[in-house]
Amino acid sequence: MIWIDLEHKRPTDTDIPGWVPWTQAQWDAWLAKSKQLVTDLAALDAAGKRDKRNALIDANSGHWAALKEWLLALSGGKCWFSEVRAPYFHFDVEHFRPKKKAKALDGSERDGYWWLAFDYMNFRACGNVGNRKKGGWFPLKQGSLYSTYSAPCEESEARYLLDPIDVYDVSLIAFDEEGKAIPVPGASFWEQERVNETVKRLKLNEHVPLAEARRNVWQKVDGLIEDFVAAKARCGAGNNPAAQAKLSEVCTRIRALTQSTAELSAVARWCIQFRGDPQLSRLVG
Repeated sequence: MIWIDLEHKRPTDTDIPGWVPWTQAQWDAWLAKSKQLVTDLAALDAAGKRDKRNALIDANSGHWAALKEWLLALSGGKCWFSEVRAPYFHFDVEHFRPKKKAKALDGSERDGYWWLAFDYMNFRACGNVGNRKKGGWFPLKQGSLYSTYSAPCEESEARYLLDPIDVYDVSLIAFDEEGKAIPVPGASFWEQERVNETVKRLKLNEHVPLAEARRNVWQKVDGLIEDFVAAKARCGAGNNPAAQAKLSEVCTRIRALTQSTAELSAVARWCIQFRGDPQLSRLVG
């Protein structure tokens, strides 16, 4: 999972690699249409016409699809949940809070967050492998407050699903040498539950190509760490230009694998953190 600072990003930004910025007029028009759609949805909901409300959402799927390339540009083309490009795509604009029905852990359903159907802050870029399985899954902890159109309180919900735009949520996931996503060491029982349920629901371990890609990254970084240790030892014996050049090369490659734009950079970082070597940790991009 990769952290995306969505709150401070807009399609009009000019500093997003690979993205052709929208004009302010384009963005204003998109927001205005979103506002009008929510007004129309509210009227249908108040009239008890839930089927028509949901049909209106479906009929305007192109509205959120217009932001897909922007959402992907924010992550360097990576799925926000799996942090890969190829093994987990094609990509969907995923609604973090489901727009029609919200499913609990036991499979029971409540009405969805229809008023967020066209709110870009509810959009996530997700590979279809995880998005298809997630569907309307959005369980809350027993006793949690839950948000409604008339009494919105999303920030107060005790949700299971980890969110890529929440930097703390992202910090709860670690990885092991087998390519498995696991709770970070020291996580509380509730945090472990959240990680485990998110991993299961989004197939973050179950999808074989994804686990294999993680193992490959771990092994690659592990090999570079061995090269780093060996080259450093040779440099310590005295002036050795060849060893110094090798050390510089290895450091550059490690930095590249841990850059946020690299696939599975979080796995690379955890491989380094697993070693507990402060000198290695300084190489993290």
